[in-house]
Amino acid sequence: MILNDYRRKLEQLDFEKLYNNDFLLTWEKTGDELDAVFAVADALRHLRENNVSARIFDSGLGVSIFRDFSTRTRFSFASACNMLGLEVQDLDEGKSQIAHGETVRETANMISFMADVIGIRDDMYIGKGNAYMREVSEAVQQGNKDGILEQRPTLVNLQCDIDHPTQTMADMLHIIHYFGGIGNLKRKKLAMTWAYSPSYGKPLSVPQGVIGLMTRMGMEVVLAHPEGYEVMSEVEDIAIKNAKESGGKFMKTNSMAEAFADADIVYPKSWAPFLAMKKRTELYEENDFDGIKALEKELLTQNANHKDWECTEELMRTTKDGKALYLHCLPADISGVSCKEGEVEASVFDRYRILLYKEASFKPYIIAAMMFLSKVKNPQDLLANLGKRGQPRIQV
Repeated sequence: MILNDYRRKLEQLDFEKLYNNDFLLTWEKTGDELDAVFAVADALRHLRENNVSARIFDSGLGVSIFRDFSTRTRFSFASACNMLGLEVQDLDEGKSQIAHGETVRETANMISFMADVIGIRDDMYIGKGNAYMREVSEAVQQGNKDGILEQRPTLVNLQCDIDHPTQTMADMLHIIHYFGGIGNLKRKKLAMTWAYSPSYGKPLSVPQGVIGLMTRMGMEVVLAHPEGYEVMSEVEDIAIKNAKESGGKFMKTNSMAEAFADADIVYPKSWAPFLAMKKRTELYEENDFDGIKALEKELLTQNANHKDWECTEELMRTTKDGKALYLHCLPADISGVSCKEGEVEASVFDRYRILLYKEASFKPYIIAAMMFLSKVKNPQDLLANLGKRGQPRIQV
């Protein structure tokens, strides 16, 4: 596609509500709004691949708040900000006044005087992360209304306790490219399965995000996990509703083999049980560190009972023509490489390594597209103007 093709695509979509708005959960957005993000992400990638600058900001900040460790998402956010012309400032809460009792409202306003975007990752505690993001969003909206902030910063969810929209949107765009368009995804079977990990506390937001998004594409989505590894029932309800509306299916099973059978796409990924993560949050609130240690021990023992939940060559042979697309948000627990026993056999991971890296490469563009659509009232015209201007990103 050339930029005019993206422009025509955008002109067919209704996405006005993305302007001056946040991106917190994929299921809060319409199908047209998601399609607009995909189109702008592809357009921005087209510009960069053709050495054309996509800078739309002369100045401004992208503020990042990471309350959990991150490599891909942290650098994807920084890359997206830089691509559009924003400087990045990371808020290190340990070096801020938050420890001295500064409120969320005060912090949000103090970091936002010249901020256009705030990216937050807060995925560790059930009932906390998404709620914190909404509190920050409300604070900066009020700050803008009160005349404290010259602009209302856009908030982008870089992973919370409920959803990981930048990851699953990047996964989805990878799938769209791999299968040659959204129209080719109808009835494709996607297996979102739990897999063994020697660690216990991986967030639920990836599996929840996957079933919350992929069911909107008319796909047959299977959620597979051992008994006791359930995700949030509210997100399952969303997946059921999405599948009904899209003409797809949402199914559950306690068999990894059943999920893999004849699957077009597999996503084997470890996560912690919802009820256990909820209990963990309560224990932290009570400062019950002995209880936390006991829970960790219990969950590691529970995980060890399911070491057979591994993405193996044997399982991959049971997929559609033995050639299912393997997905992972990375880093994967690779058996014999990063751990003794893990989510995936080394030979499977190595065979899909290039595709996995390509999957990850869509994330900066997805984040940039979310920002672009929030800050630009007429993105189709601006994209066309960027192309006409043809400002080289690198002077060659």
